[in-house]
Amino acid sequence: MLVLELARSEYILRRENVIALGNSGTGKTHVALALGLAACQKGFTVAFTTAAALVNQLLEARDEKRLLKLQRDLAAVKLLIIDELGYVPLSPTGAELLFETFSQRYERGSTIVTSNLPFEDWTQVLGSERLTGALLDRLTHHVSILTMNGDSYRLKQSARRRAGTQQNQATHEIVDPDTGEITTT
Repeated sequence: MLVLELARSEYILRRENVIALGNSGTGKTHVALALGLAACQKGFTVAFTTAAALVNQLLEARDEKRLLKLQRDLAAVKLLIIDELGYVPLSPTGAELLFETFSQRYERGSTIVTSNLPFEDWTQVLGSERLTGALLDRLTHHVSILTMNGDSYRLKQSARRRAGTQQNQATHEIVDPDTGEITTT
Protein backbone atom coordinates (compact mmCIF):
# COMPACT_ATOMS: atom_id res chain seq x y z
CA MET A 1 0.00 0.00 0.00
CA LEU A 2 2.84 2.40 0.82
CA VAL A 3 4.46 1.92 -2.60
CA LEU A 4 1.15 2.69 -4.33
CA GLU A 5 0.78 5.82 -2.22
CA LEU A 6 4.35 6.87 -3.01
CA ALA A 7 3.69 6.33 -6.73
CA ARG A 8 1.35 9.34 -6.56
CA SER A 9 4.58 11.38 -6.02
CA GLU A 10 3.06 13.69 -3.41
CA TYR A 11 6.07 13.09 -1.15
CA ILE A 12 8.12 15.02 -3.72
CA LEU A 13 5.92 18.10 -3.26
CA ARG A 14 6.49 17.77 0.49
CA ARG A 15 10.27 17.25 -0.09
CA GLU A 16 10.23 13.96 1.80
CA ASN A 17 12.60 11.04 1.34
CA VAL A 18 12.18 7.31 0.80
CA ILE A 19 14.58 4.66 2.03
CA ALA A 20 14.33 1.06 0.84
CA LEU A 21 16.24 -1.38 3.05
CA GLY A 22 16.60 -5.10 2.57
CA ASN A 23 18.57 -8.05 1.33
CA SER A 24 20.03 -8.20 -2.18
CA GLY A 25 17.55 -9.20 -4.83
CA THR A 26 14.39 -8.18 -2.96
CA GLY A 27 13.30 -5.47 -5.41
CA LYS A 28 14.67 -2.27 -3.87
CA THR A 29 16.11 -0.95 -7.13
CA HIS A 30 13.01 -2.06 -9.03
CA VAL A 31 10.74 -0.09 -6.67
CA ALA A 32 13.06 2.94 -6.73
CA LEU A 33 13.04 2.96 -10.54
CA ALA A 34 9.25 2.58 -10.60
CA LEU A 35 8.86 5.54 -8.23
CA GLY A 36 11.28 7.51 -10.40
CA LEU A 37 9.27 6.69 -13.52
CA ALA A 38 6.04 7.72 -11.78
CA ALA A 39 7.70 11.03 -10.82
CA CYS A 40 8.83 11.58 -14.44
CA GLN A 41 5.28 10.96 -15.63
CA LYS A 42 4.11 13.68 -13.23
CA GLY A 43 6.66 16.12 -14.69
CA PHE A 44 9.30 16.04 -11.95
CA THR A 45 13.00 16.01 -12.77
CA VAL A 46 14.62 12.75 -11.69
CA ALA A 47 18.22 11.52 -11.57
CA PHE A 48 19.34 7.96 -10.85
CA THR A 49 22.83 6.84 -9.80
CA THR A 50 24.53 4.35 -7.55
CA ALA A 51 26.19 5.62 -4.39
CA ALA A 52 29.62 4.53 -5.65
CA ALA A 53 29.14 6.24 -9.04
CA LEU A 54 27.91 9.43 -7.38
CA VAL A 55 30.91 9.54 -5.06
CA ASN A 56 33.23 9.00 -8.04
CA GLN A 57 31.49 11.85 -9.91
CA LEU A 58 31.83 14.12 -6.88
CA LEU A 59 35.53 13.30 -6.46
CA GLU A 60 36.24 13.85 -10.16
CA ALA A 61 34.30 17.12 -10.14
CA ARG A 62 36.28 18.29 -7.11
CA ASP A 63 39.58 17.42 -8.79
CA GLU A 64 38.51 19.22 -11.99
CA LYS A 65 37.29 22.32 -10.09
CA ARG A 66 33.64 21.83 -11.12
CA LEU A 67 32.25 20.51 -7.83
CA LEU A 68 30.02 23.54 -7.17
CA LYS A 69 28.30 23.13 -10.55
CA LEU A 70 27.68 19.41 -9.97
CA GLN A 71 26.35 20.13 -6.47
CA ARG A 72 24.01 22.82 -7.87
CA ASP A 73 22.80 20.40 -10.55
CA LEU A 74 22.14 17.66 -7.97
CA ALA A 75 20.36 20.11 -5.66
CA ALA A 76 18.10 21.24 -8.52
CA VAL A 77 16.77 17.75 -9.26
CA LYS A 78 13.35 17.21 -7.66
CA LEU A 79 14.00 13.50 -7.03
CA LEU A 80 17.48 12.05 -6.67
CA ILE A 81 17.65 8.25 -6.52
CA ILE A 82 20.83 6.86 -4.94
CA ASP A 83 21.00 3.10 -5.35
CA GLU A 84 23.16 0.54 -3.53
CA LEU A 85 24.40 2.55 -0.56
CA GLY A 86 26.34 0.04 1.48
CA TYR A 87 27.69 -2.21 -1.24
CA VAL A 88 31.03 -0.41 -1.45
CA PRO A 89 32.82 1.28 1.47
CA LEU A 90 33.55 4.94 0.78
CA SER A 91 36.75 6.87 1.31
CA PRO A 92 36.58 9.53 4.03
CA THR A 93 36.55 12.29 1.42
CA GLY A 94 33.91 10.46 -0.64
CA ALA A 95 31.72 9.98 2.43
CA GLU A 96 32.02 13.69 3.26
CA LEU A 97 31.06 14.70 -0.28
CA LEU A 98 28.09 12.33 -0.21
CA PHE A 99 27.02 13.78 3.15
CA GLU A 100 27.27 17.26 1.64
CA THR A 101 24.97 16.19 -1.21
CA PHE A 102 22.36 14.89 1.25
CA SER A 103 22.76 17.98 3.39
CA GLN A 104 22.24 20.35 0.44
CA ARG A 105 19.06 18.49 -0.52
CA TYR A 106 17.66 18.46 3.04
CA GLU A 107 14.12 19.91 2.92
CA ARG A 108 14.82 21.21 -0.60
CA GLY A 109 14.37 18.03 -2.66
CA SER A 110 13.39 14.40 -2.28
CA THR A 111 15.88 11.58 -2.22
CA ILE A 112 15.34 7.84 -2.54
CA VAL A 113 18.10 5.66 -1.10
CA THR A 114 18.34 1.89 -1.43
CA SER A 115 20.62 -0.09 0.85
CA ASN A 116 21.27 -3.68 1.78
CA LEU A 117 22.39 -2.57 5.25
CA PRO A 118 20.34 -1.67 8.33
CA PHE A 119 20.97 1.86 9.62
CA GLU A 120 23.23 0.66 12.43
CA ASP A 121 25.68 -0.69 9.83
CA TRP A 122 25.92 2.48 7.72
CA THR A 123 28.96 3.57 9.75
CA GLN A 124 30.89 0.73 8.06
CA VAL A 125 30.29 2.43 4.70
CA LEU A 126 30.63 6.06 5.75
CA GLY A 127 33.52 5.46 8.14
CA SER A 128 32.44 7.85 10.87
CA GLU A 129 29.76 7.58 13.54
CA ARG A 130 29.43 11.36 13.68
CA LEU A 131 28.97 11.67 9.92
CA THR A 132 26.56 8.72 9.80
CA GLY A 133 24.49 10.16 12.64
CA ALA A 134 24.25 13.57 10.97
CA LEU A 135 23.36 12.01 7.60
CA LEU A 136 20.66 9.77 9.07
CA ASP A 137 19.28 12.68 11.09
CA ARG A 138 18.68 14.67 7.90
CA LEU A 139 17.68 11.76 5.69
CA THR A 140 15.16 10.25 8.12
CA HIS A 141 13.57 13.50 9.35
CA HIS A 142 10.83 13.32 6.70
CA VAL A 143 10.93 9.75 5.43
CA SER A 144 8.98 6.70 4.35
CA ILE A 145 10.91 3.49 4.99
CA LEU A 146 10.32 0.40 2.88
CA THR A 147 11.60 -2.75 4.55
CA MET A 148 12.10 -5.31 1.82
CA ASN A 149 13.28 -8.57 3.27
CA GLY A 150 12.87 -12.05 1.94
CA ASP A 151 14.56 -14.27 -0.58
CA SER A 152 16.31 -12.88 -3.62
CA TYR A 153 14.09 -12.80 -6.71
CA ARG A 154 17.18 -13.41 -8.85
CA LEU A 155 18.13 -16.54 -6.88
CA LYS A 156 14.54 -17.84 -7.08
CA GLN A 157 14.44 -17.21 -10.83
CA SER A 158 17.81 -18.91 -11.33
CA ALA A 159 16.69 -21.95 -9.31
CA ARG A 160 13.48 -22.21 -11.36
CA ARG A 161 15.46 -21.94 -14.59
CA ARG A 162 17.89 -24.67 -13.48
CA ALA A 163 15.01 -26.92 -12.39
CA GLY A 164 13.26 -26.36 -15.71
CA THR A 165 16.43 -27.16 -17.67
CA GLN A 166 16.98 -30.36 -15.71
CA GLN A 167 13.34 -31.37 -16.20
CA ASN A 168 13.54 -30.67 -19.94
CA GLN A 169 16.73 -32.69 -20.26
CA ALA A 170 15.27 -35.61 -18.32
CA THR A 171 12.09 -35.76 -20.40
CA HIS A 172 13.83 -35.58 -23.79
CA GLU A 173 16.68 -38.07 -23.41
CA ILE A 174 16.13 -41.65 -24.51
CA VAL A 175 18.62 -44.40 -23.69
CA ASP A 176 18.73 -47.44 -26.03
CA PRO A 177 18.75 -50.46 -23.63
CA ASP A 178 20.74 -52.64 -26.09
CA THR A 179 23.52 -50.19 -27.05
CA GLY A 180 23.41 -47.62 -24.23
CA GLU A 181 23.25 -44.87 -26.84
CA ILE A 182 21.55 -41.69 -25.68
CA THR A 183 19.35 -39.85 -28.14
CA THR A 184 17.62 -36.54 -27.54
CA THR A 185 14.17 -35.92 -28.91
